[in-house]
Amino acid sequence: MFKEIARQYKQDFYEFQPFPKISDRSFWDHLPEDIQEHFEPQKADYIDYNYPILPISKFMDYKRHGNRVDYESIYFERRRRLNTAVLLECIYNNDMFMDTIINGIFLLCEESAWQLPAHNSYIRDTPSHIVPDHSRPILDLFACETGALLAMIDYLLGDKLDGISPQIRSRIHQELDSRIIRPYLNEHFWWMGHGDEPMNNWTIWCTQNILFTFFLTPQSDASRQKAFQKANVSIDYFLKEYGDDGCCDEGALYYRHSGLCLFNTIELLNAITHNAYIEVYAEEKIQNMCAYIYHVHVNDRYYINFSDCSAVLERFSAREFLFAKRTQNENMMAHVAWDYKKSDDPFIRDEINLFYRLQNIQHYDAIVNYPSHDLTMPPDIYYESVGLMVVRDNTFTLAVKSGDNDDNHNHNDTGSFTLYKHGLPVFVDIGVESYTAKTFSKDRYSIWTMQSDYHNLPTLAGKMQLAGKDYKATEVHCQLDLEAPSIYMNLAHAYPYMTSLSAFYREVTLYKGEKIKIKDHLECEDTFDSFDFVSNLITYIQPKVEGNDIFLEDWVHIHLDGSIHSIDVEPLAIRDPRLQKSWDHDLYRLRIHMASDTLTISIR
Repeated sequence: MFKEIARQYKQDFYEFQPFPKISDRSFWDHLPEDIQEHFEPQKADYIDYNYPILPISKFMDYKRHGNRVDYESIYFERRRRLNTAVLLECIYNNDMFMDTIINGIFLLCEESAWQLPAHNSYIRDTPSHIVPDHSRPILDLFACETGALLAMIDYLLGDKLDGISPQIRSRIHQELDSRIIRPYLNEHFWWMGHGDEPMNNWTIWCTQNILFTFFLTPQSDASRQKAFQKANVSIDYFLKEYGDDGCCDEGALYYRHSGLCLFNTIELLNAITHNAYIEVYAEEKIQNMCAYIYHVHVNDRYYINFSDCSAVLERFSAREFLFAKRTQNENMMAHVAWDYKKSDDPFIRDEINLFYRLQNIQHYDAIVNYPSHDLTMPPDIYYESVGLMVVRDNTFTLAVKSGDNDDNHNHNDTGSFTLYKHGLPVFVDIGVESYTAKTFSKDRYSIWTMQSDYHNLPTLAGKMQLAGKDYKATEVHCQLDLEAPSIYMNLAHAYPYMTSLSAFYREVTLYKGEKIKIKDHLECEDTFDSFDFVSNLITYIQPKVEGNDIFLEDWVHIHLDGSIHSIDVEPLAIRDPRLQKSWDHDLYRLRIHMASDTLTISIR
């Protein structure tokens, strides 16, 4: 679709002017008072700010010890500080922050590499090199982000920087040329797409920022045309990974690096072609990609999560609002505005992408003044492309995932479910710990949070599910009945082959206004006595077991039907900083050891 539009576009490119420059005081001097009040307390911290040192030994720590955090925390802090200093200078225009800005520009220009240590390789899914090769830049997610940041600074502050010294912008342009422009035009990086090779959020995330760099800085028409054509091919490679239902198989967290990056890419393409791409917003897939985040929002900061996605995310921003506006999704616009107004950080202080922060400033008034309301309950939905059912009533929000164990950022979670009552977690998907070298290595599934035993899934004959497209749910049937939506599947093929296991059927039903019922039934070639069937349930609240009844405080009552040997309750210590952002205390695992081939779980 995009490649064809690009091929047919024969006109010159229009100038890309997404935001008012610092010289446009009619905008910057008349910002809403809320914005002024937000930035005023930060001023003192950004006068002659001393950026943290980033030694190469911290880059090497990833290869040596698998540690990503130490290098990345300093790397990202530099960029956050720089873009805040730029915003302060744009707002106050008093030269007080210019030394901090120039120091930041030169620090970034003097970094040996812009790619992260974890991405320091030239072939996809190969081990990273211990130090970067400055003569051969790698275009990863954050090299492209860094290029876009410097390009935006060049665009916003160009005249002011030239008034101090033309060498400042000259240095920016030299570094962008050697680290972004020429590598992009002359080399192939895996995320650009090729044949049937699977793509993920990298494709559109990198492409968005590459285009920002090309069209915010001075480039030849020939270079821009080549980048334009190449980028449109990559966009089509990205879109081929999505079904028409628009479901993001990486989860809600990665929607913000996939669907929203697609949105800003389309906005740029429309700006430089005088709306040659405006009709793509009417495409079913694009509309559904936009609405996905609305359909998987539960309450407050809770979202339906699976794979490497966390259950708690930051609040909505201008990007979601503007995407909803483009696709004429008024319910989503109202809900985004409602959620945005609850934010204690409406100008996304921790965001390293300056473009996104500028969008929140530019559209702040429009969002906070938009008529808003609490969640208008989205309709029940089944995302066939991923096998995800999300259904609700006035009490429960239930999500069940079928599909397979070959998602991007996959966990072995086929058949698992999550449940919220009154918007609060009951049965949860734990999420993922802080990334290390192990997270994306051959040892990924030795990490406990990736394993099916730590999802709401059974252990069968002592076996957990395995990873890969062959390990999947079969015989899947979803019925979005108005009163009792349900999903039915056979999970036997998600586990290692067992001669004695004929089938393992799971049926999950929401009886609206009444209860949730999960029915598990296994069929064996041998007698059941020779088979070990354990049901694992991950709870947010510590369970209290009384016979076949389980209570989560006085709030949730779980009744078990079936012959049960025993029930164990195990605390799951939540000590990892990334997990602690979702869970404010330890979680718990129920292990229900079955003495029969059928277990029915009723939840009220």
